[in-house]
Amino acid sequence: MKQKIRVLNMEEVKQILSMSDVLELVEKAFKERGLKRVQMPPKSYLFSQKFGGDLRVMPAYLEQLDELGVKLVSVYPGNPSKYGLPTVLATIVLFDPRTGAAISHMDGTCITAMRTAAASGVAVKYLARKDARVLGIIGAGYQSAFQLDALNQVMKIESVKIFDLTAKEAENLAVIAAEKFGLNARAVATAEEAVRGSDVLVTVTPTRTPVVKSEWVTEGMHINTVGADAPGKEELDVEILKRARIVIDDWEQASHSGEINVPLSKGTITKASIHAEIGEVVAGVKQGRVSAGEITVFDTTGLAIQDIITAWRVYEIAEEKGIGREFESLYCEH
Repeated sequence: MKQKIRVLNMEEVKQILSMSDVLELVEKAFKERGLKRVQMPPKSYLFSQKFGGDLRVMPAYLEQLDELGVKLVSVYPGNPSKYGLPTVLATIVLFDPRTGAAISHMDGTCITAMRTAAASGVAVKYLARKDARVLGIIGAGYQSAFQLDALNQVMKIESVKIFDLTAKEAENLAVIAAEKFGLNARAVATAEEAVRGSDVLVTVTPTRTPVVKSEWVTEGMHINTVGADAPGKEELDVEILKRARIVIDDWEQASHSGEINVPLSKGTITKASIHAEIGEVVAGVKQGRVSAGEITVFDTTGLAIQDIITAWRVYEIAEEKGIGREFESLYCEH
């Protein structure tokens, strides 16, 4: 059985993907997870303290869909200023589940950005109030434009308030929101201004000191915490978590490196404080929002199943349309 391998770069992946497709795929992946039809060990980390970055290994197998693969993703915050490279660089390898042979090698950087935002979109669909109209964003870096794209497809946004420690970044994102998505958006001077009065809040920062205070958060708000993705990171005042219905994407990952990792380590909250995993909510195993007045928090760390289901869609379309380059198998025949 001779098998070829298809290679796709970032531009080719971008050519294939749309946010509406990724939203659908990520929701499907969460459902498969909720129905316990996936294999997905927690992501493992290799830290390069000398160079200030880390490498994460993320395998997954969606059993019902016969989709198998692994993502290798590095996070090096110094890349943009030192080398002109993105902070996040990812590669995805797909395998034929029948043979274990590698069948595709593709850039995963764009997929990572889009599926991260799509997870936020799915969370808003299931956890935010249906009448949510005002969006607050804290952190206006690369990921935040993708967040705008995803959330604009799942809620009727009337206004957007954006805060970043670098005011120019917030202003640039407001321009993108207006010009690309037709949204009424403005940069604000403080994090408090971004939070107060928002129906949905997204935090996309690398902070290790909470940037959102409990007194700013009103009843009925939904919060997506995107930035906490490594041990020691946290974006929310723990009092918010004590007030909220907390939904996570994966217990092993979230407890180790998500928004809940620091308060768990301090004993401020416990595993009993967690209401559900998002897959359980999407699959209907557990309820999402139960009242208009409750505060909901989604702690997203990023799951390999999101990457692999998206990468398989890219691969299938690339095969159909002949996108990318096809090479002879990496393996010798017997």
